[in-house]
Amino acid sequence: MTKIDLTGRKALVTGAARGIGAAIAKALTDAGASVMIGDVLTDLGQETAQTLTSGGATARFVKLDVTSDSDWEAAVAATVKELGSFDLLVNNAGIEITSLVIDVKAEDLRRMFDVNAVGTLLGIKHAFRAMKPGGAAGKGGSIVNIASVAATIAFPAIAGYSATKSAVDRMTRIAANESGKLGYGVRVNCVYPGLVPTEMGMKLANDIVAAGLAPSVEAAVGDVIGQTPLGRLGEVGDMADAVVFLCSDAARFITGIGLPVDGGMGM
Repeated sequence: MTKIDLTGRKALVTGAARGIGAAIAKALTDAGASVMIGDVLTDLGQETAQTLTSGGATARFVKLDVTSDSDWEAAVAATVKELGSFDLLVNNAGIEITSLVIDVKAEDLRRMFDVNAVGTLLGIKHAFRAMKPGGAAGKGGSIVNIASVAATIAFPAIAGYSATKSAVDRMTRIAANESGKLGYGVRVNCVYPGLVPTEMGMKLANDIVAAGLAPSVEAAVGDVIGQTPLGRLGEVGDMADAVVFLCSDAARFITGIGLPVDGGMGM
């Protein structure tokens, strides 16, 4: 992508130990930002931070369970203290539990809503408190929430997950509205990633087969590609570049939007 300069920006990225989150953390550091990786996967998160540091970036790790108010408070405080400020938040942490509607389990729904929806809104809350005038950082900033193409299409076997990502979209728009009206100086946007063949993405493909909706993983993936006008699956870099853009001054007059990064699947 065209080089975007985020030199001097301080970011906290959740769920950044692996997958799309790790790619976002790397893209932010490549653009010049310092990054705090927040994740429940302590060993892998520390390893990811060390890999970025070894490449010349400024990266740290903090243990963060996004469903915990106290963890959020500690993670934001650590970001401000260790990086020197806090002006970018990427709410990437999320889980997906596949189920046909006829087989859905209440405990699975609650777990997805707790991580994907509650975790995201708690992140926005604590970022607002730190970034707004008078906060610990107090210079405004940008929040990017990771929703999903699942928030925009009716894809089988992910009703609960789709609901949580639709919630992320609505929370994004309301938070952007509140931030603007109350003078927080924080832009809030979200992106809708398409299917990416990460561990989580390929688990979905296997689950689709197990649910009897496709004869093989190859067929399940092929069906997604067939629904995608650009004719391929997404790559982690596609998602990371979109996040970097929304974090940057190139998006300075953009707030309250959902940006599809799905190859046209959700059109």
